[in-house]
Parts: sequence; C-alpha cells; structure tokens
Amino acid sequence: MSQKAIFDTNHLVRTYFKLALPVVFSMVVTLVYNLADTYFIAQTNDALLVAGVSLCAPLFTMLMAIGNIFGQGGSSLIARLLGGGEKGSARRVSAFCFYLSILTGVVIAVPMLLLRQPILALLGASDKTITHAEAYYAVIVAGAPLLILSFIHTNLMRSEGMSTLSMVGTVSGSLLNIALDPIFISVLGWGARGAALATVMGYVLTDVLCLIFVMKKSDALSVDIRMARVTGPELGQILSVGTTAAITNIATSVCVVLMNQFLLPYGDEKIAALGIVLKVTMVVQLILVGFSFGGVPLFGYLYGAGERDKLRRLRRFCALFLVSLALAESLAVFLLATPLMRVFIADAAIIADGAVMLRWQIAGMAFCAVVLLHTCMFQATGKALQALAMSLSRQGVLFVAVFLLATLIAKYQGFLVAQPLSDVLSAALALVLFRGAFGRDV
Repeated sequence: MSQKAIFDTNHLVRTYFKLALPVVFSMVVTLVYNLADTYFIAQTNDALLVAGVSLCAPLFTMLMAIGNIFGQGGSSLIARLLGGGEKGSARRVSAFCFYLSILTGVVIAVPMLLLRQPILALLGASDKTITHAEAYYAVIVAGAPLLILSFIHTNLMRSEGMSTLSMVGTVSGSLLNIALDPIFISVLGWGARGAALATVMGYVLTDVLCLIFVMKKSDALSVDIRMARVTGPELGQILSVGTTAAITNIATSVCVVLMNQFLLPYGDEKIAALGIVLKVTMVVQLILVGFSFGGVPLFGYLYGAGERDKLRRLRRFCALFLVSLALAESLAVFLLATPLMRVFIADAAIIADGAVMLRWQIAGMAFCAVVLLHTCMFQATGKALQALAMSLSRQGVLFVAVFLLATLIAKYQGFLVAQPLSDVLSAALALVLFRGAFGRDV
C-alpha cells in the first residue's frame, strides 16, 4: 500500500483514528498486563512483596527510555523521510536503530547487574523488601536487550502506518505475560522472580512477531545489517528527538524514586499503596499516551509534506478530544478510587492511603493531556529543544521543584498535591513553547 493511501490527508480525523486506535488498544493491553502483574502479586497479601516489586518500576521505565531513544527518535525521522518520499533512507535508518538498540541493551545490562545492591538501595529498598526487589531486578536487567528491542519495531512500524501489526505484536506479548503471571508467581511459587520472568518472555514474543512483520510485510523498514548506517545529520536528528523522549521516561523514574524515598519514614505500606496507585493511574495516562503518540506518524508526515493548514486543523481537533477524554477518565477514577484499590489488596490501611493518593494523582490529567499532545507534536516535527523542555517539566525538573517545595511547606499533604500542580504548570509551558516554535502557522 502506498504512503499516500496510508496517510489519507483528505480525511484527517478518520486517518488519525485509523492510526491511533491500534496504538491505544496496544496501550490498553499493556496496562492490563501491568495491572495483572500488580494484581497477582498483591493477591499474595504480602505488602513487602508488593513494595519490593513496586520499587523496581523505575528500572523498567529506564529501559523503556533507552528503547525510545531509537524507537521514537527513529520513527520521527522515518515519518518525515516518508513524507518527503525518501523510502531508501528510511530503510537505512530503521536497520541502524534495530542493531544499535541490541548493542546498547547488552552494554548497559552488565554494569547494572554488577551494581545491583547500590542501585536497589537508591531505589528505596529496605532490609525487609531487598530480597523481593533483587529477585525481580536481576531477571529484568538480564533481559534488558530484549525489552529495549521491543520498543524499536513497535514504534518504527507505526511510522510506516503499520499500526495494526504493531498492535498485534504488543498484544500477543502482553497476553503471554498475563497467562504466565499466575503460573510463575503463585502455582510455581516463584514470587517476584516469576513476575519478572513472565514479563521478559512476553517481550521475547513481541520481538519475534515484529521481526517477522518487518521482514515479510514492510516496504520502508529493514533489518539488513548491510544497510545499518546513517549520516551525521540523521544521527543527530534521531538522538535529539529520541533523547528528549527518553528523558521523559528517565525523569519519571527519578520522580518515582524521589516519592519512594520521601515515603520511607512513613513505612513500607505507604510505598506499597503508591505502587498500586501508580499502576491504576497508568490506566488513565496510557490511553491518553496512545491517542497522543498514535498521531505522531500523521503529524510528522504532514509536517514533512509541508501541509501546515491540515496540521493546524488536526492539532485543534486532537486538543479538544484529548482534554475531554482526560476529564471523563479522571471523573470515573475519582468516584471509584476506593473500589479500585480494593480490587488489588485487602489491607484496609493500604486501601485508605491509596484511595487518597489516587484521587490526587489523577486530578490534573486534563492538563497532562495538553502536555502529551504538544510533546508528541514537537517530537514528530523534529523540534528537539521544545521536546526536551517538555520532557523536563511534568515528570522532571519542574515536578522535582514543585515536589521539594510542597513537601517542605506541607509535608505529606505537599506530597499529595505536587503532581496536579506540576501538571498545570507544564501545560502552560507547553502552550508557550508551541506558540514560540510555530507562531500562527500550526
């Protein structure tokens, strides 16, 4: 199928949903398996096990960040190359990203395994949770090259318009993970190690399926090692956009570590509550992420083709749609906060703490939608500095500054209000940067 047929710019909304819905479905399945991990672990009613695994969430986010350097950086460049009719260059870029991601995964896994004890201490592991945290950590880090690789083709395939096949790869891996979780965690009694092993095996299946799809179905992507080369300017574009995308994930990890460290004096139960809360919050956020990032190939294609008027109309529609969706999701979670916590654990104290945390965490999601949309547009159009600024705002320097000031002034209450305050300020920054980058053109 031709690129013009895939990116039908005469029917923008229809094309947007055609590209975005498979991404959203992939995100929904991803969050389901994330919740399944949490559910099956929490069903042991062992707060220390829940806390130990939750402490490793930043580790997973960091691996995702590294994958996104080449996945989102590469997909942004490929979408613009395809918009300009440069299919041969797109194939070179995709092969380069594929092999470099594998090499990067191997390089970082070794020192992370050797330094597991100090890293786990930094993540907030206590004497009571270290055993569970280390069991989970070791398996995930050993599988780092496989996890990082999974973010390459799922992103690059979308840049070619192959969102449905990308979804199939993601969903298949997630379903395998869900199926293996109860077997490995409870039936075989492997606990945290079993949860990590199920996760890695799910990503192996995603890697294999996406590799088959690229080799059999793709016209614009390649895994031919002889083509794995890029020019200096192309590498600069991949790294500038990809690094800003990665910083978002790394900053998120840092913020989770900061929150866990703050909660240490309040007890492991509060850390366990936060772990569940962050997974439930992911339900709201990943749907917004799916619709935001689902539009990236179309944003990049329109920008590469010089269709500024159509890009402006698409941006306005997406802003209205995403904010409305965020408000609807947030209202549902706010009303159902306590029942949602009760699904995962029976501990009354954790449920009570978690319900309060959850309501505050989703209070600013409408502003988060604004941040996500404009971050994606900056990445899709190659506006690396603006994307970097956004990556350092909501879950970065801005959040840290708000968090430290709020907790200094109001202690635990400051901990609760830091995220929605950061969301509001980040949305304001997004609008200012967007107007500065595009003026009235978009």
